[in-house]
Amino acid sequence: MLAFIIRRLVQSIGVLLAVAFIAFAMFRFVGDPVNQIVSIEASPEERAQIRESLGLNDPFVVQFARYVGRAAQLDFGISYQFRQPVTKLLGERMPATLELAFVSAVFALVVGIPMGVYTALRRDSWLAKLFQAVSLVGVSLPTFLIGILLIYVFAVTLGWLPSFGRGEVVRIGDWWTTGFLTASGLRALILPSITLGMFQMTLIMRLVRAEMLEVLRTDYIKFARARGLTRRAINFGHALKNTLVPVITITGLQLGSIIAFAIITETVFQWPGMGVLFLQAVQNVDIPIMAAYLLLIAFLFVVINLAVDLLYAVVDPRLKVSVRAA
Repeated sequence: MLAFIIRRLVQSIGVLLAVAFIAFAMFRFVGDPVNQIVSIEASPEERAQIRESLGLNDPFVVQFARYVGRAAQLDFGISYQFRQPVTKLLGERMPATLELAFVSAVFALVVGIPMGVYTALRRDSWLAKLFQAVSLVGVSLPTFLIGILLIYVFAVTLGWLPSFGRGEVVRIGDWWTTGFLTASGLRALILPSITLGMFQMTLIMRLVRAEMLEVLRTDYIKFARARGLTRRAINFGHALKNTLVPVITITGLQLGSIIAFAIITETVFQWPGMGVLFLQAVQNVDIPIMAAYLLLIAFLFVVINLAVDLLYAVVDPRLKVSVRAA
């Protein structure tokens, strides 16, 4: 198992280097960051001096090597727009995004898995058909439209929940802030978390249903019925456990997608997270923020995939044996 983890870590370093190279190469063609730093009246000499001070006149390989070396020390440079360290800017907004992603993932799992199991076990019931209709709507509607509809119903019409912002937050330590400890923070989390987790919830529900139906048709489930095991033991002790292997894969990838694609939800609800910061960086050609954001998302995907691989051995002992044999 240790050799497997080390091999995956080496592969992860290669993935991060590839993402950093692609991101850094693409952003060279986004625009000239000097135009966002200086005013229109700046002379060509001043522009040339700023380009030299930022190292923009150096060859691409030199700039990339400098960036990777500093990124390894968590130094992503200075933002062209905010004139502040990129690490500080991302650190201030990371708690909001991670908090939103965590609540959305919990919502998708807690609601999606039971709905999938129920629709597989009670295929002909009216409630199962209702769940399938809801899942079809959740998959079909785009995220921003779901957010707008929720705002109109629960914020504008009924006035139950806030339509934007994060509410009151509590600072924990030097940089972490949370809305879990305040009533307004919890209320502000409801609409954006449902909006962000709706697609993942419907996807998990449909996947669990399909896998559950396939497992229930296997021979060992028929043998368990023949042995006289209770329906509860068969459905939840045998069928559901074997259903979770592909669900873990999709859930891990979707958790990374929730963090990466929270940009739309954060924009609709004006959530002060990393996604809004990334959009501002794109509009102002702030290359350090854009490159750091993509590198951070790639790092999160790598960590999540490693955790998913380790969970495989817990859920399916056959994979543990194969890893030891390898």
